[in-house]
Amino acid sequence: MKHKPLILVTNDDGITAPGIRTLIEIMNEIGTVVVVAPDSPQSAMGHAITINSTLYCDPIVVTEGPQKEFSCSGTPADCVKLAVNELLDRKPDLCVSGINHGSNSSINVIYSGTMSAAMEAAIEGVPSIGFSLLDFSWNADFNPIKKYVKKIVEQALINGIPKDVVLNVNFPKLKENEIKGIKICRQAKANWVEEFDKRKNPMGRDYYWLTGNFINEDKGEDTDEWALSQGYVSIVPTQFDLTAHHSIQYLNTWNL
Repeated sequence: MKHKPLILVTNDDGITAPGIRTLIEIMNEIGTVVVVAPDSPQSAMGHAITINSTLYCDPIVVTEGPQKEFSCSGTPADCVKLAVNELLDRKPDLCVSGINHGSNSSINVIYSGTMSAAMEAAIEGVPSIGFSLLDFSWNADFNPIKKYVKKIVEQALINGIPKDVVLNVNFPKLKENEIKGIKICRQAKANWVEEFDKRKNPMGRDYYWLTGNFINEDKGEDTDEWALSQGYVSIVPTQFDLTAHHSIQYLNTWNL
């Protein structure tokens, strides 16, 4: 690219999370970085946006490096909307979201605030990538994946991401020398089998904790779940067009 790329960085774990601080560090080596991220954890918010309350977005300095940083009271999607429409003087060349503390592979992409932020960027016409590490710990070690993040971003800037496509990148929790490489994958057909742990509070009112098990019955060797289980980084090209195109012809046979 002729100019230094403007890179918008966001996440759903909050602006002080180690994952986003690692991502900022890597992006500082590639372009001009502006950070707009939630002021508190917003995991599993999906594509929620704030419409019934006020939004606050304040300049902040967490670490040196980014050109600008903003801490936002809203959701990950709110952060991107504000960045593109209010805070930046031009459209970013790339939006990167993450690095999420925990998996966003398979069906998790539907619930993910990390990926919804990246999706919102794509809706706004900004090429975007979501990054996640299969380690939910706040003290997760992001060092083994740094070179892969940088390589993927550099290739995206050089080659361009297809229009309206968002890259969902997941990293296995492995040492650097244990990661076998990168695989382009499809999303595994898997789901959560949910259970609710029902309890009573001291006042006798029922409350619930959502629990469950992740079930992957997809035996394909071209899926993100397979790649991750075999020690590969998975990249799934995703999109916000939810049309089931293959069903249009069938539905046209109905007597409507």
